[in-house]
Parts: sequence; structure tokens; C-alpha cells
Amino acid sequence: MKQQIKTLLQQALDSLKQAGSLPADANPMIQIERSRDPAHGDLASNLAMMLAKAARRKPRDIADDLVAALPASESVVKVEIAGPGFINFHLSEQAFQAVVPTILAAEKDYGRSDLGAGKRVQVEFVSANPTGPLHVGHGRGAAYGATVADLLDAMGFEVHREYYVNDAGRQMDILAASVWLRYLELAGEEPPFPVNGYKGDYVWDVAAKLHRENGERFHHTWNKISAALPADETEGGDKEKYIDALITQAKALLGAENYRLVFDTGLNYILSDIRDDLSHFNVNYEKWFSERSLTESGAVENAVERLEKSGHVYEKDGAKWFRSSDFGDEKDRVLVRDNGQSTYFASDIAYHMNKLERGFERVIDIWGADHHGYVPRVKAAMQAVGDDPDKLDVLLVQFAVLYRGGEKMQMSTRSGQFVTLRQLRKEIGSDAARFFYVLRKCEQHMDFDLDLAKSRSNDNPLYYIQYAHARVCSVFRQLEEKKLSYDQTSGLQQLSKLTEKHEQALLSSLSRYPEVLEAAALNHEPHQLAHYLRELANDYHTYYNAHQFLVDDSDLRQARLTLILSVKQVIANGLELLGVSAPESM
Repeated sequence: MKQQIKTLLQQALDSLKQAGSLPADANPMIQIERSRDPAHGDLASNLAMMLAKAARRKPRDIADDLVAALPASESVVKVEIAGPGFINFHLSEQAFQAVVPTILAAEKDYGRSDLGAGKRVQVEFVSANPTGPLHVGHGRGAAYGATVADLLDAMGFEVHREYYVNDAGRQMDILAASVWLRYLELAGEEPPFPVNGYKGDYVWDVAAKLHRENGERFHHTWNKISAALPADETEGGDKEKYIDALITQAKALLGAENYRLVFDTGLNYILSDIRDDLSHFNVNYEKWFSERSLTESGAVENAVERLEKSGHVYEKDGAKWFRSSDFGDEKDRVLVRDNGQSTYFASDIAYHMNKLERGFERVIDIWGADHHGYVPRVKAAMQAVGDDPDKLDVLLVQFAVLYRGGEKMQMSTRSGQFVTLRQLRKEIGSDAARFFYVLRKCEQHMDFDLDLAKSRSNDNPLYYIQYAHARVCSVFRQLEEKKLSYDQTSGLQQLSKLTEKHEQALLSSLSRYPEVLEAAALNHEPHQLAHYLRELANDYHTYYNAHQFLVDDSDLRQARLTLILSVKQVIANGLELLGVSAPESM
């Protein structure tokens, strides 16, 4: 509907430019907004005010000319000029009624567009270290990222969903060492478990698999292992130095091949679990990208060389540093440590170079809010090598805090005391988890009320929306039970009978859907769609409670059934984009 008015204004603008009443180079972006006060019409535009400076004329005078030049349209019954030059449009009943045949003809495609014109966009999200199962914090990033990707897809972008697998680096070495120690316990040793090790029960599961498949192959006595270890924190030592020394011992005693096997057993076990978890959460990817592949292919080394050639790398204390402070970062960053090991940051630079080399015109990273300080240094590296940092959008997702019975649930990842995404799905279902995760802006803290998410009440927004869809289906079941029939052709011909205020409210809400979809996609704000569906469901429930649908008047009955069928379609479309089902009965 906004597009129709935009087209009319564009035609009026072109006409005035051709007549010389407005400058030929005046090409402002035409903005259309819905009026908050019905007395001011249905839609409004500030086009006249946007043209005033270039035309050197009063906005109201320009508005007069634009209104006079507007082509006739059956969708518009009245146009008014208000305030300093707003142009207010009053739409006809037929304009709102026309949304129903549009919805029913388009079905699942209603609201979708080709706005993205096939522009290639990569969305990287979740990318949790495969050092343990996904927890509820990862779940929010998963739901948000998947929905952002699906919304962009609905707008005609060519979307590539990607998970960056951190299968290299210190955290993975800590996991390997933790698995090895649990393996040694199964082999009869009694090693003290490091303060900085991974303590979750899943580590036992990996160790058991390792022992079951390899027997005593990796067995070394604890006396031999501990001989070269410093004191851990529990003995007055440094926990970081202790875990690093343990990793060094594991590599030395096991040898490269055996250490890699221990390492990969943990990696593959947990990564397989993550894949399965996300798949059941209706989150899927086009590619799982290996960090290790960047090192093995020479991409990390190439990235460092590119930075060196740009003149933004220097050596200090045997390490190579990127002068990121030249680009607004708070301090310079290490690329290669004094032991020759490249840093995670160097891998990340190589990864982003790889993204652009693959031809993505836009790159969207969805990270946890704790990565806020990481954004400027990645953009700095892109700028240093001549890539456009504006091609990268980083969206930060705040952690979700769980509440049960009004009490906050405590979580600690390293100690293994946390609620997994799988546990959450089992308790409240994937639908509720997906929906509640996107109810707020990603950068806002989220209090996740488990009791509300499980409740079958109108206070639960998802239940309220799904119930609206199921209620429409129930009406059509009642239709069959009463031996009545539905004729869509007749219903479309009788839409003029939809004159009740509740019907007008529904028609107006249905017409807003494409606008909401576009705004939610381009602003990366799935919550806009979630709240819209809640409002549409409210309009439907209000209509349902106020009027009978299966009335004796056949024409009115067909019109009302056609209207609620379009409501059902829009709810189903919106829920699908949120990764949520639309049940036919509840």
C-alpha cells in the first residue's frame, strides 16, 4: 500500500520536474509513513519539505503542486496538506480490501520482495568454540542469526549462512588436555583435575569414547606427566601456566599423531553434537568453515604478509604487532607471538579477507556482546589492507538470563554448570525458544521467563499467535461439520460487505505486513515481526469474540471466511520466518 502512494508521488514529482516547476536533479528518497491519528488520513509523506531547499520554495507551495499533479487513483479518496507541508492520504475501503486477494494469490510469497536484487550476503552466527555443548546464551544468537538470514532471504538477497568452527587455538588445546586427563582416570590413574580444565560431564563422554576405541594407546602414568608441571592454583601456583604446561606435556608425551587424535576426538564429538542441536532448533548452514583450514592453506600467513606490505606491522619483543591504534583501536594487537604462533586475531583477519575474496558484497557477523571491543580491530585490519570496512556489519547479541519460578538461574560455562540449548528445547519446545529469543532487540538484555514460555495463556505471546492460527482452522472445521461450503471466488466478490470496525482493523493490519517485513529485514530487527504478529493475533481474537463467521447470510459468510483465511496465511508466513510452526489445532 505504501508502494502505491510512493508510485503516485514519484509520477507527480516527475511531472513537475518535466514542467520546470522543480529542479531536474531533485531526486529525494520518497518516504511514506502511516498516520498515527486517523483524522490525518492513513498515510503521510514529507516529500514537499525534502524538496524545499533544492527548489528554494515554501514546502506548502510545493505540496500544493504535488497534490495537483497526482494521478487519479481508486485507492485514494482524499488528499490533504497539513502543518508545514505534510501530504496526508485518505485511502478508500477498496484499497484496504484489495490486500485480501493479494494475500491469497501470493500465499507463502506475500510480503516477500526482490529488494535485495540477488545481492550476495554472508551471515556468520553462533560460531561457538566446540569445547562443549551449546548453552542458552548461544541459543539466542542462533535464533537471532537464523531469523535475520531468513528475513534477508525474503527480501531477495542471496544469503549464505556460515558457522566459523574454532578448531584451532588454546581453548581447543585445553579441551584436549581435559579429555586426556579423564581418559587417564578411566585407565586407572588419579590425576588432579586442573582448575582451568573443562569440567562438564560431556568431557567424560568424550574420554569414554576415546578409551573404548583406543584402549591403552594414550596411557602414561601421572607420575611421569606431573614431573614437568608447575603448581596449579589450588597449590598456590598460576592456573594459566599450569594448563599451558599440561598441554605441552600432552603434546610431548603423546606425539603429534596421537595428540591430534585426542584433539580431533573431542572436536568431532562436540561439533557433531552442536550440528545436531542446531538442526533440531531449525538452524541450518550452507557452510561450516574451519579455522584450521586458514592456517593449513597459508591464508593466515598471507594475511600477515598483506598487513606487513601495508606498512602497519612492527616487531617488538620477538612478536609481530598490528598497529591498529592508527585506525581508532585502543591499542595495538599481536599477530604472531614470540614463539612463532599466530594469534586468534590473525586467523580472524584471514577469515574476513577470505569472505570478501569469495565475492560477498556484504558480511554480517553476529557475535556475543562481550566481543564489543573486537569490532574496531577487525575493521582496522580490513581498512589497512585496502578492503572496505563498511562491508562488515557486526551485530552484538546480549546474553539471555533464565528465570524459573521468579528466581534467576546461575550458570558457569567452564565449571559445566549451565543450561544447555538442548535442555531448554526439551523443557519449553523449539517453537517457544525460537520466538522468545527474538522478542527483544539483540543488543538489549533479555530475561527469559521459562514459566511464561510454557504457559497456555494469553499472556504468552507465542501461544496467543499460534492460537489465532488454530482458531481460523477451527472455524473451517466447523464449516464442514455444519455441511456448509466455502467459495473463495464468491468471498472475494463480496469483500465490500466487510464494513465492521473489527474488519477494517484487520484489513489495515494485513496491509502492513510487507512494510513490517522490510523494516525487520533491513534493520536486522526480528522483534518487529514478532510484535506485529502479536498485534495481528489480537485484532483477530477481538474480531472472533465480537462476531459470528458462519452466519446465515451466505455472501457475508463467504466474505468473512475469505478475510480470516488471509489472516491465517499471514500468521503462517510470519511464524515460518521466525522459525516457528503454525499449528492447526491447540
